[in-house]
Amino acid sequence: MSGRLTIVRPGVPIPSAAAGETVVPFDEFAAWVRSGAVLAHVGRHVEGRLLVHRIETAGRPLPLALALRAMSRGSVRLEDRRGRTRALDVGLLARWTAQLATEPFRVPALLRRVEREVAAIEAGAGHDRRPPVPLDLSASPLYLRTDLSFGVRAGGSVAHIAGVVNELDAFTGPVVVLTTDDIPTLTRRAQVHHVAPREAFWNFRELPAFLLNDAFDAAANAVLTAKPAFVYQRYSLNNYAGIRIARRRGVPFVLEYNGSETWMGRHWGRALKHEALSRRIEQLDLASADLIVVVSRAMRGEIVDRGIDPARVLVNPNGVDPDRYRPDVDGRAVRARYALGDRTVVGFIGTFGPWHGAEVLARAFVELRGGDARLADRVRLLMIGDGARLAETRRILADGGALDAVVFTGLVPQEEGPAHLAACDVLASPHVGNPDGTPFFGSPTKLFEYMATGRGIVASDLEQIGEVLDHGRTAWLVEPGDAHALSAGLRRLVEDEPLRAALGAAARQDAVARYTWRAHTRRTIERLREVVEGVPHRAQTVDA
Repeated sequence: MSGRLTIVRPGVPIPSAAAGETVVPFDEFAAWVRSGAVLAHVGRHVEGRLLVHRIETAGRPLPLALALRAMSRGSVRLEDRRGRTRALDVGLLARWTAQLATEPFRVPALLRRVEREVAAIEAGAGHDRRPPVPLDLSASPLYLRTDLSFGVRAGGSVAHIAGVVNELDAFTGPVVVLTTDDIPTLTRRAQVHHVAPREAFWNFRELPAFLLNDAFDAAANAVLTAKPAFVYQRYSLNNYAGIRIARRRGVPFVLEYNGSETWMGRHWGRALKHEALSRRIEQLDLASADLIVVVSRAMRGEIVDRGIDPARVLVNPNGVDPDRYRPDVDGRAVRARYALGDRTVVGFIGTFGPWHGAEVLARAFVELRGGDARLADRVRLLMIGDGARLAETRRILADGGALDAVVFTGLVPQEEGPAHLAACDVLASPHVGNPDGTPFFGSPTKLFEYMATGRGIVASDLEQIGEVLDHGRTAWLVEPGDAHALSAGLRRLVEDEPLRAALGAAARQDAVARYTWRAHTRRTIERLREVVEGVPHRAQTVDA
C-alpha cells in the first residue's frame, strides 16, 4: 500500500511530496483516467486529498471525490491553500450523488425562473435612463468580478482587473470589490469580499453561472452600507447581477465588455448548450448599461451593429502599470534559472489561446534557426505561460528540431511577469485573426507590458496592435499568421541591437504617455460623467 494520494486542481501550486506521498496534477490524473492507469491505484493509498484554491469555491467535485474515495482506504478530504479542510466522507458523497441524480429534473424550472427574471429586467431596459444628475465620486464604486473561474494567477484578465481596481480610487472613494476568486496584484486599499458559488447544478455546464446572480445580489446587500458611486461589472457568461444591483440603488451601471461569450464558445471552444438564453442575457447587459467600456474599435463596431447606442460606448484600450514593467527591472535571476547565459532571448508570454499565435511563433523560430547555424547557437526562445495550444506549439518545435533551444516556464504568477520579460531581448506578439474572418477585437495586455518593458517588439500588424504600434518607430510589424514574415522580423531585431534598443525606448515612451492604467481609468470616469451628468458627448479614444 502506498501513502497519501494528492490530486491538485488547475491553478493551485504543486506542493512538494511528503515521504511516501504521490502528488498528481489534475491533467496527469485525467491522463490516468483516459489510459486506464487509474485502475492500478484502486484501494492502493492510505488516504487521499484534493487540493483546491479555496474551500468556498471548490463547488461540488463529485467525480474527483469518488475517484479519491475508490483509490484510498482511509480518509479523503478537500484542502485549500490556507490549510483549511473539508472531509469527503460517505455522508457528503451520498448527498452529492443524490443531488446529481435529481437535478436533471429541476433544470427546466431553473431555466424558467431565469427567463422570468430576464424578462422583468428587459421590461425596463432602455426605459429607465435617469435624468442628468451629478455623479457622486466621493462615494465608493462597487466592482463585480463574476467569472466562474478559479485559481487564475496570471494573464490578461488578471492584469485588467487589477489595473482598473488599483487606479479607480484616484478618482473615487475606496473601491468595494465583490469577487468569486482572489485577484493577484490587487491593491490592499480595495475592500475585497468573496462571493461563494452554490453547489447546486455544479456538474452541469453553464447552469452554475445562472445561480451566481442571486449570490451576488445577496453579497451586495450584505456588504453595501451606503449608496455606491456606481456599479462596474466585468461582463461574464449568464450574469446580470450588476443590472439588478445598480437599479435597486439608483446608481449608474458600467459594463466592461471584452467580447461575446456566445461567439467565443462557437469559435474558440464549444457552443453553449443554452446559447439563446445566454445571448439574450448578453444583449440585456449591453442594453441596460449606462456606459459600456470596450477595448477596441472592432468590439465597438460589433455591439453597435447589435443596436447599441454608440454614445454609450467608450473605446478604451488596455494598459499597463509602468512602475511594475520598467526597462530597469532585473532579469538576471530568470536568465540564470533557465541557463540562458549571454544568448539573445526571444520572449513570449501568454495563456496559449487560439488567438495568441504561439504555433506561428514556433514555426518562425524553427525557420530562424534552420537558416543560419550561427543563430541556431546564439538564439533562445522563452515561452512564458501555459494553456490550450502549448502541446501543439511544443510539437511544432520538436518536429522542427528546435525544442532544445526553447524554455517552457509553465504558468508564471502575475507578480513574476516583469522579471521574466526583463530576461528577454526581443518580445513577440504573433496574434492571428479570427477564424470566421470578423475583425480581431482584442487589445492584448502583453502588448502594453512589452512596450513598458522597453524591449524590441516584433508583432502582428493586426487591428489595434497595428494601430498602437508604429512600424519602424516603436516595433517591427509583420503580416499576421505569416511564419516566414515573423521569422524575418525576429532576425532583423536579433541581429540589430541598436534598432531594438531604439524601438524599445520609443515604445516605452508611448506606453507611459498614453497607455497606463491610470489614464485608462481616467477616461472611463470622464466619459461616465459625460453620460450621467448630461455633458455633450465627446469622442474619447486613444487613436486605437
